[in-house]
Amino acid sequence: MKFSRLCHCMLVAIFSAGAALGASRPNIILIISDDMGYSDLGCYGGEIETPALDAIAASGLRFTNYYVNNMCWPTRASLMTSLY
Repeated sequence: MKFSRLCHCMLVAIFSAGAALGASRPNIILIISDDMGYSDLGCYGGEIETPALDAIAASGLRFTNYYVNNMCWPTRASLMTSLY
């Protein structure tokens, strides 16, 4: 009886800890584009109308400072294959 109660308590603790960890994970959307400048999007003051991306930017986080490499294919390949 003691062993059964101990197993039950351990299972409850394990499953409740897993549910608590899963609830705190953020949703991340990574949008990869090729040959796009900073001012091409509407949310950054560009001339091209991008209503869907503007809505995502209005309700989320926008980055204004970033760095790029002189070649984009190594970064793109590493992100798409998850081998970074």
